[in-house]
Amino acid sequence: MQTNILEYLEQTVPRLPDKVAFSDGTDHMTFAELSESARSIGSYLLEHGHGRGCVAVLMDKHPTQLATFFGVLYAGGFYVAPDAAMPPKRLQMILDTVQPRMVICDKKNMALASSLGLDVALYDDICCYPINDALIACAREVHVDTDPAYVVFTSGSTGVPKGVAACHRSVIDYTETLCEAIGFDEHTVFGNQTPLYFDAPLKEIMPTIKYGATAYLIPKQLFMFPVKLCDYLNEHKINTVCWVVSALTMISSLGVLEKNPPKYLETVCFGSEVFPKKQYDLWRAALPDARFFNLYGPTEATGMSCYWPATRELAEDEPIPVGRPFRNTRILLINEQGKRAEQGEVGEIYISGTCVTLGYYNNPEKTAEAFLQNPLQSAYPETVYRTGDLGRYNDYGELVFVSRKDSQIKHMGHRIELGEIEAAAATVDGVGRVCCVYLAEQKKIVMYFVGEIETAALTKELRLLLPRYMLPNVTHKLDTMPLTVNGKLDRRLLLEQATQNDK
Repeated sequence: MQTNILEYLEQTVPRLPDKVAFSDGTDHMTFAELSESARSIGSYLLEHGHGRGCVAVLMDKHPTQLATFFGVLYAGGFYVAPDAAMPPKRLQMILDTVQPRMVICDKKNMALASSLGLDVALYDDICCYPINDALIACAREVHVDTDPAYVVFTSGSTGVPKGVAACHRSVIDYTETLCEAIGFDEHTVFGNQTPLYFDAPLKEIMPTIKYGATAYLIPKQLFMFPVKLCDYLNEHKINTVCWVVSALTMISSLGVLEKNPPKYLETVCFGSEVFPKKQYDLWRAALPDARFFNLYGPTEATGMSCYWPATRELAEDEPIPVGRPFRNTRILLINEQGKRAEQGEVGEIYISGTCVTLGYYNNPEKTAEAFLQNPLQSAYPETVYRTGDLGRYNDYGELVFVSRKDSQIKHMGHRIELGEIEAAAATVDGVGRVCCVYLAEQKKIVMYFVGEIETAALTKELRLLLPRYMLPNVTHKLDTMPLTVNGKLDRRLLLEQATQNDK
């Protein structure tokens, strides 16, 4: 029985040692090189007393970053990979939560890593460290499949990011069921879009090391130039992408599919956002022989949990379904009465199975709120994840996403809690009350505030507190904040006002 993610890599290396595993188009890493570097890093960590703990990886997106992830796993530990460009306060909150044993960084981020007050190792200094197979074997001997593999941080409603801890068992289960549902093999050439500090790249990373495929880590700047992006896809003969919807619509909305289509694409997976039907149809028309899959799932369930293969035409007004759960995953649709939702009835989506992660790292209160006992049975302990998403089943028995239950949104491919933006703004001197609303159709975050500070000054302060994708698109200063009869912020009124102002 497989118990460790690394077994995929260890089975592939003898078979395809010289094949390129990961590349950014300039720098490449074969499976043998990946394995050697990872085992060197694992040996360094073990010999310096940093095994079986958290290690922070502060590196830019590059094949060496993946080698470092695997190196941490070889030491029996787990990694957290903060975005090096995030505001310092947010970075410090993440490090305070996980309390890593040390930081591994690249040359570009050496100064930042050195300022964190932790032991620091430069990748270039440890990637060729003498491999200690005996120590690695000892670390593996005490490993169990419920040991954490990584912690990924999501947005938190209190202003404090939440770290989702996933174990080897859930990642292995995810890998097997994802590959079974979509169908990858040794000839798959992935084009990775998402940053490696999220869980989303698992869709490319894990099948690559399982089958001996190849994954290209597409440079971030290319997603600002759709023609050059398609040139890159064609140059490297990329045949499979698993992208957020906004990345796909950037290409289709600017007419690039007609002028410079990605001619090698055979499989297109999309998720994280609702795909506008018009843009979806443009992609289907441009790539009539490609397979399309809608994927759905939260970080708390190790990434994607449901899939819908586009094997039938959709009615004009029919939303794209999220389909059915992966094997070994159960979807529970619970109505407001706490009962199983009937056919066509809207209910909240709960997820059950091995895919459900360990919870929020060092945050038992938030874990207890979202990782619950199955509300449909009380005979034995069964943890389910309450997503906060609303869904229903269509006439085909397929799950359809309806909306978010609370203020959590999907924006620019990221899952964001509006409350975290409000909490950050509330810490700025001169700010009174704050309220954020989201215009889903226009994909805009609108922030309202009252206080003495001017709008431009507040925007400048927020750039120091929040990642770029969380910054409000529009900010309005009000004399007074509208309240409901019971004294709460009247979010509905502000949403209506934002909608009117945007027309």
